Amino acid sequence: MVAESATVRRLDRGARLSPGRGTESEWVGRYGYTCEDEQRWIDETAKRGQDPIAGASEAARTRGAFQRDRARVLHSYAFRRLADKTQVISPGQDDFPRTRLTHSLEVAQIAREMGGALGCDSDITDTAGLAHDLGHPPFGHNGEDELNAVAAGIGGFEGNAQTLRILTRLEAKVVSASGRPGGLNLTRASLDAVCKYPWTARPGQRKFGAYADDLVAFRWLRDGRPDGARCLEAQVMDWADDVAYSVHDVEDGVHAGHIRLAEVDDTEREALCGDATEQYSSLTTAQLAPVLDVLLDLPACRDLAGYDGTYRAQAAAKRATSELTGRFVGAAVAGTRDEYGAGALGRYAAGLVVPHSIIAECALLKAIAYRYVMRRAGVNAVLVRQRRVLAELAEALFEAGESSVAVVMRDAWRSASDDDARLRVVVDQIAQLTDSAAITWHNRLVRPTAG
Repeated sequence: MVAESATVRRLDRGARLSPGRGTESEWVGRYGYTCEDEQRWIDETAKRGQDPIAGASEAARTRGAFQRDRARVLHSYAFRRLADKTQVISPGQDDFPRTRLTHSLEVAQIAREMGGALGCDSDITDTAGLAHDLGHPPFGHNGEDELNAVAAGIGGFEGNAQTLRILTRLEAKVVSASGRPGGLNLTRASLDAVCKYPWTARPGQRKFGAYADDLVAFRWLRDGRPDGARCLEAQVMDWADDVAYSVHDVEDGVHAGHIRLAEVDDTEREALCGDATEQYSSLTTAQLAPVLDVLLDLPACRDLAGYDGTYRAQAAAKRATSELTGRFVGAAVAGTRDEYGAGALGRYAAGLVVPHSIIAECALLKAIAYRYVMRRAGVNAVLVRQRRVLAELAEALFEAGESSVAVVMRDAWRSASDDDARLRVVVDQIAQLTDSAAITWHNRLVRPTAG
C-alpha cells in the first residue's frame, strides 16, 4: 500500500476559513528567517555588469535570496524539460493536457498562497512547488519504476532524490573555485523545503530524498535539523502537490471522457473505496464509503458529473476545480491556525494540520483518477512499451560509453571510478530526457535506421 503523506494529522475541527480576514498581508507577517536559512552551499561573487535600475526603490533594486532561488528554478533547463514529461495523460494525447510543467506551476501557485497565509516566505514555498518534480524521468511514475529497476544495484532511483541531485549537482549554474558542480546553489531553506522525504534509502521504504552519493549536500542542507522531520514549507508543498494532483487529474480525466462521475453506481463506489484503501489511504473501505458519499454530493462534483464538453460545462468544471482546491487548502490553513495560533509560522516552528476527512477526500479523488484514467483499457500495453524503451536505452548507453551521453555529462563519465559510477551517469542522462527525447534516443541508439 502506498504510504499516506507525512503531513501532520489532527481530528476534523470543522475546518473553515473565516470570512473577512482580508489578504494574508493584512493579518499575518512573515516568519523570521535567519542568515543560516539564506546561506548557500557555495559562496558566489557579485554578478558582473549589474547597473541599478534608474528610479527604482531599494527593495526593487535588491532581490532577496529566496526570490533569486525561485528565479533560478524557473529559468533552469530541468524545469523547461517538464513541458514534455507525462503527468497522467501523456503530452499529445489531448488538446490541452497537464504536463509535469503545468502541474508544477499549479503546485507552486497553491503552495505560494497557502504558505503566505501561514506566514511562510512565499518565495520559498513557490520555489519548492516549482522544483518538486524536477527529478521525474520520462514517462512519469512508470519511468521512475523502470529506472529504479535499472539502478537496483547502485542504490536505486527515486524522483525526489533525483530532484536533490539536480539542484545540488546536475543543473549547470554554479561551479566552486575547486571545480565542483554546485547545481543551482539554492539557499538552505529553499533546498530543505524541496525535501519531501528528508532521509536516505531505508529497507522496505520506496520513498527517500537523497542518494548515498549526495550525502555531503544533504547533510549540509539538513545541518542541525531533526532526523526525518520536515520543515513547514516542505509540508505546505507536499499538501499543495496532493491537492493539485488529486483535483486536476480528475478534471483532466473528465475532460478527456475517461471519468464519468454520473455513472458511478453503488458497485463502483465500493470499488473506488477499495482502490483508495489499496493505493492512497490507511482507512478501510467501510470507513471511506461515507466520505465518498459526501464528496460526490458536493456541488463541485455534481457539476463535474454533468460535464458534456460545452462552454457552460467547461466553465462549471473550472469552478468545480477551484472550489475543491479552496476546500482542501482552506481546511489545512484553518486546522494549522487552530493548532498554532495566528502568528507567522515557518521552518520548524509548526506542522501542517490537515483534517482526516479532507485527507480521505483527497485520497478518493486520486483513486478516481487511478481507476478510470491510469487503469483504463490499453494503458498497460503503453506502460510496457515505455519501460522497454528505457531499459533498452540504458543498456545501449552503458555499452556505447562516453560518446553516447550528452556533452554536459561527459566529464562525469570520465571521472567515474567504476562501472557502478558509470551506470549512475547513464541513469542521470536518461532521467533528464523528455518523453519525446527518450523515444528519439532509443530509435537512434537501439534501432538505427538502415542505410
